Parts: sequence; C-alpha cells; structure tokens
Amino acid sequence: MKHSKYSAVIAGSGIAGLFAAIKLNKEAKLPDGLLIITKSQLIESNSKYAQGGMVSVMSENKLDSCQLHIEDTIKAGAGLTDAKTAEFISKRSAQVVKELQSFGVDFDRDENNKLKFTKEAAHSVNRILHAGGDATGFCIENALVEYVLKQENIDIYEQTIAVEILKDNNNVVKGLITYNYAENEYEIIETPAVIIATGGIGQLYKYTTNPDITTGDGIALAYRAGAVVKDMEFVQFHPTAFALGDKGTMFLISEAVRGEGAKLVDKNGKTFMEKYDERLELAPRDIVTRSIYSEMKKTGAKNVFLDATHIKEDKFKKRFPTIYAACKEYNINPSKDYIPVSPSAHYFMGGIKTEVNGTTSIKGLYAIGEAACTGLHGANRLASNSILECAVTAYELVNYLKMQNLKNNFIQDESISRIIDFYKEKLPHIDIDTNAIFSELKETMWENVGIERNAEKLNLAKEKIQKLMQILGFSYKCTDRNTYELRNMLIIAELITDFALARKESRGAHYRIDYPKTEKIAHSKEITKG
Repeated sequence: MKHSKYSAVIAGSGIAGLFAAIKLNKEAKLPDGLLIITKSQLIESNSKYAQGGMVSVMSENKLDSCQLHIEDTIKAGAGLTDAKTAEFISKRSAQVVKELQSFGVDFDRDENNKLKFTKEAAHSVNRILHAGGDATGFCIENALVEYVLKQENIDIYEQTIAVEILKDNNNVVKGLITYNYAENEYEIIETPAVIIATGGIGQLYKYTTNPDITTGDGIALAYRAGAVVKDMEFVQFHPTAFALGDKGTMFLISEAVRGEGAKLVDKNGKTFMEKYDERLELAPRDIVTRSIYSEMKKTGAKNVFLDATHIKEDKFKKRFPTIYAACKEYNINPSKDYIPVSPSAHYFMGGIKTEVNGTTSIKGLYAIGEAACTGLHGANRLASNSILECAVTAYELVNYLKMQNLKNNFIQDESISRIIDFYKEKLPHIDIDTNAIFSELKETMWENVGIERNAEKLNLAKEKIQKLMQILGFSYKCTDRNTYELRNMLIIAELITDFALARKESRGAHYRIDYPKTEKIAHSKEITKG
C-alpha cells in the first residue's frame, strides 16, 4: 500500500475546496504541502452547475443591508436558522467577493462597469451577483481551477475517493486512506488536517439537478468516523428543473428566471401560485415546490410550465445563455414557448455539524460547503446563499488553520493499525448488481422520503434501505467506486429517513402529510454513530 504525507488534505474540488486550497497555500505554513483529492476531474463538481448566483451585501447596493439579508435568511429557514451564523456570514460577504475577484472571478457588470444585482425568491431586494449570465458556478469554478493549477505546492489526485479517516487512540485525526479507482490502488496519507468539501447528496433521488458525483461521500465518511451530523431530514427540492431529456439528472431552470418576472402556469397558460402564497413565484422554494407538486397531482400532469415569454429573445439569450441553449436543443424558444418544469432534488441543508470555521466534533477533521451544516440554511435554504457559505466558511477555516501546527506527527497506534489491516485484506470476487441497487434506492427515496412524507412511507423506505444494505454487505473495504458510492448513499439514505421519522411536524423542506402543522418551538436534531 502506498504511503505519503501532507500538511492538509482537501477532499472535494468545488468552490469551497478550491477557495480553501488557494488561501491555505497562500497564508498557512505547510511543511509537507497540500493535497486536493477529487472523485472525478478537478473541474467537475456540483458547484460547476450552480446557475443563479452568489448573495453579497455590497456597499454600492444602496437598497440592501446585512440586516435585511439576515432577516430574509432567517425567514426562509423556517425557524431553524442560527442567527449568529447568518450575521457572521452576511457581514463577510463583501470581503469574499473581493477575494474571489482577486483570484480571477469576473462577476457580470452593466454598461457603466457597475456590478449587476438580481433578485430571487424570498429576497427582499436585488442582491445576487452572477457571472456568465446564468453560469455563475461554472465561471467561479473555472477561475479557481486555473489558479490552483498554477500553484507548485498543491498536489492533485483525480479519480480518487477518500474511503476512511484514520484516528488514533485519543480520537484525533492522523490521516486517511484513499482509493484511486482508475489504478485500483489504495494509499495511506498522513495528515493532521482532513478537510471535507465533497458537496451534497442529490443522486440519492430518482430526479435531481445534481451531477453523478453527488453521492454523499464526505458526510458518510465523517459519520463513519464518529462525527456529529445534523438536520439530515432537510432536503431541498428545486421547483423548476427542465422536464425534458434525461429525467434522472435534470437541467436546472434557475430561480433567477422567475426573478426576472417569469410565471408558473398550467398547460392552458393559467397561473396557479396565487392559490398557495401571496408572494407567488417568489415564495420560498419549499412552498413553490409543494405548490407545483400539488398541481401535478391534481391534474395527473408530469410537469407544469414556466412562462417567460414577456422577456424578449435577445435579452433572454444574453441574461440566460445556458438555459436558452438547453431549451433550443428541444426546439423551445423561451421568448415564445412555455418551458416545461417539475421539482427535482437540489440541495442538502443537513450534513456534518460544524462551526463557521469548519471545525467538527473530531479534532483534525473539518468540513465546509454543502457537506457541512453550519446552521445558516435552517430548514430551507435561501436562494444563492450556498456559494456565499462556501466562500466564507473556507475563508474562516484558513484563518483557523493558519494558527495551528500543521506538522505531521503520525504514529501508527492500535486504532490506526486495525483500520489499515481491513484495507490490506484481499476481497473475494463478489457479484453484485450495483445498477439494480442504485435504481431501487433512488426510486425508494423519491417515492417515500421526497417532497411529501408520512410515517408509513418512511418506515417502508427504512425497511427497503436496510435490505439493500444487507445485499451490498460492505462495511469497510469495498470492491470498486460503485460499491463505495452505494455504501455511502445507503448510510445517508438511512440517516435522512431516521431524522424524517423523528421530526413529527412539517417545517421548511420537510413536509409530513400526517403532521402538517409546524410546532411553535423549533429544534434541531443531531446524532453521532454509536
């Protein structure tokens, strides 16, 4: 088994991981260098597909203030947003924008070279920066990748999965085990700092806007190591995914289109949001999603439509070039035709419990981005707060780590040796139909742990998940990338289901048809592997 050492290892190459890598390399003492591991290619991440934009409270935006942003965030979070976290992140938004710009990120500007701000659901004012029209995530990700590739002190492992955290007898992180599936090769990496920035869990669901890589690996990794996880029941379903083409991974129709005045309509062009919320199309995502879902159930339709025909073609093409191109592939002109849309799993509010500086319940283990749960999003994420959270938590993690001693002190004690021995064992050939398990799990989660839940469905899901776990049968070393992903997905699926069963109320993105009311007192649930 290969053996190496680094001052810090970042698992994940989205905006959170790359931003942290750049700043850590610039500001911290890294005697053994820095490693980024990514399951696919460096450029491939969930961040890449973020269209709408990034929230920032900027001094030049006279109508906005941190107080307004904090209020909007708390209101959208349905009683579970941590107010201090929301304040901390909002007040640092302008600073991280400047940092991103210094790393080559170009946000869209108007003809007077002033930053453009747009509006999305549940925001009281225009405060969302965007880049490339509707390709904000891609533009930020691409700029950060280019910057990282120029740094001599940063190593990159592609096609590599972090499969086990190595902790000593004192429960302190001393390293991790990685698996390069292209070479079928394991490696022991000594490091005093493991940073999880692996993104979300969208692929657990039959319909999702997330790419294939979003299988909850980092959260499962931390949970298996004994880290506390929090708010696992809160999965955000985006109201408007493109309802044509590949129905598994669905193309996102950004909320910013509704921010520009587009209306939700049925096949006859009749609006319906007035029946559900006075904020209409700009109500919080959970409300818009359930409204669409309700309309689809009533009519038996597979989708509703987005009417953006009031936006002239030239303007639509300039403001939403990615969406325009996707629609044109299906002979849809958004300025003349309705866009078919339906809900799809999009973002995870739960995850590894962290402080805003990324620290977890385990010394030496850190988490940032969508894999972490800082309390910012509560029960329902406010649109475009996610990239902001990625940047601020990465920034604060670096502020914390640069004050720590990142020199390796690896001693292979009994706890570490026991784990390494598991991965040195040679596995017998096991014939498992992983595609069948993937399909059954995704169907189970969509039908039973999706937009609407109840005890009967949740208990059925739990039973099916446990059966699939028995079929898979792996607890430590697996045979390939697919079985590692399945193991992780099943762990996360069971956690989401257990948390959903425990929350006997409806709140934010968690809706129980058997408990439709929201309790007066809001509370978060957290758990560690016991």
